[in-house]
Amino acid sequence: MDAFLNKKYKLSTSEKFDEYMKALGVGMMTRKLGNTVSPVVELTKSDDGKLVLSSNSTFKNSSIAFKLNEEFDEETPDGRKVKSLIVQDGNKLIHTQKCDKHNDTTIVREFEPEQLKMVLTVDDITCTRIYKPVQ
Repeated sequence: MDAFLNKKYKLSTSEKFDEYMKALGVGMMTRKLGNTVSPVVELTKSDDGKLVLSSNSTFKNSSIAFKLNEEFDEETPDGRKVKSLIVQDGNKLIHTQKCDKHNDTTIVREFEPEQLKMVLTVDDITCTRIYKPVQ
């Protein structure tokens, strides 16, 4: 993943994000805002060796710090408290979120020089979001 550290990617296209948020129980107003912003995603490494995944937009900024293959507590941007695990498979980060109150989710982030492809899945809903590099 080192080849993709410190590179910024801005949302370019999004399919079924509203359906994905609705399946998670996100309210209508938050969904409307979430559908209008184009977040910038960046993967960095902290001094203690953890990877940091940041998402910044005019609506909300969020970040998670994690070590690969180690479960951690996460509060998602929509306020869910989950147990998360992120594993690496080549140029993909596979992020599993387990929650007692809501359905489990999976987020696959595939890093490539020309794009970051995110595939978010909850229940039978699959959302695809494509991010393009920011110069």
